[in-house]
Amino acid sequence: MSVDLPFHRAWFDDDEIGEVVDTLKSGWLTTGPKAFRFEEAFAEYVGCRHAVALNSCTAGLHLAIAIQDFAAGDEVITTPMTFPATANMIVLSGLKPVFVDIEPDTLNLDAGKVEEKIGPRTRAILPVHFAGHSCDMDAIGGLARVHGLTVIEDAAHALGAGYKGRSIGGLGNLAAFSFYANKNITTGEGGMLVTDDEGQAERFRCMRLHGLSRDAWKRFGKSGFAHWQLNAPGYKYNMSDINAALGIHQLKKADRFLEIRARHAARYDAAFRGIGELETLATKDYARHALHLYIIALKLERLTVSRDEFLDAMQQSGIGVAVHYVALHLQPFYRDTFPHPAESLPVATEYSRRILSLPLYPKMQPADVERVIDTVKTLVAKYRK
Repeated sequence: MSVDLPFHRAWFDDDEIGEVVDTLKSGWLTTGPKAFRFEEAFAEYVGCRHAVALNSCTAGLHLAIAIQDFAAGDEVITTPMTFPATANMIVLSGLKPVFVDIEPDTLNLDAGKVEEKIGPRTRAILPVHFAGHSCDMDAIGGLARVHGLTVIEDAAHALGAGYKGRSIGGLGNLAAFSFYANKNITTGEGGMLVTDDEGQAERFRCMRLHGLSRDAWKRFGKSGFAHWQLNAPGYKYNMSDINAALGIHQLKKADRFLEIRARHAARYDAAFRGIGELETLATKDYARHALHLYIIALKLERLTVSRDEFLDAMQQSGIGVAVHYVALHLQPFYRDTFPHPAESLPVATEYSRRILSLPLYPKMQPADVERVIDTVKTLVAKYRK
């Protein structure tokens, strides 16, 4: 099976390449001046006080949970419609994930169903801004204040997203972003954890490099040699300057990339509107959509094939597709270890059977978008009951 229109292709220009070459020639490869430039630019972009560059969004979620005063067995409310990293970091921190069902129109955590899951051991809410659409943060924040809970945002999909005129990452909560290869901007591998609290930021910088009091660029920089101290056991979560060199210039293009994504998504919307066998997702009035993913849901009762058979047909036509996601409560580990019966999360269960993600990225040409549209329409016509 040959896919000639991939699900994603990154966009790099000579400025990214030149910055990486400059890094290699500088002799400074690990966390150093490029990483700090990227952090400063990112904090300004999202409107927060501090940004801490890491090797993944997963690392950001882990650190955000690790600094909390939670006890083993405490509970964190989150969505089942997410990548495993979200809940995995809860579990690996000795905590229990409690899944709440999702909204049918955005596939985001349904804020109206959160309170019924809050119990005596609930300590936090971890919303995921799914596909780049912000969650209802007023509702979630209101519940957190009433019940004394921490809010940690999984913003892996959400660079460029906004909520009521403010950027995700600038709402005052801890928020973790991803720069994985297929994200709206990429550093190959990488992430960012943002906060408005200077003490938290310093703690994250310490924890991202084993818990050492001074990271390498300070120990061996122009200020002269200084001994490090181990303040607490930490992790190896820092971002290298090679990765940050990409991020510096990718971030400058983030708005332009989003404009192209919006044009492509608008064309998809117009083309699929009125096709009875398809459902597209909505954008709420409060949200500025980052358009990380373009998702359609098949109305399987009107088709003669399953979602997976439809996926196979798309790939056989040479178009890369994906599934975001089969919900976590249906995955073997979570099904067996933290059981949430499928009927207790009916919306997430249903959409897990019938959603698929179409290519959406700035490198796509208008002709590529039209090809995807024509292929979807042809397959719908072929498999229509």
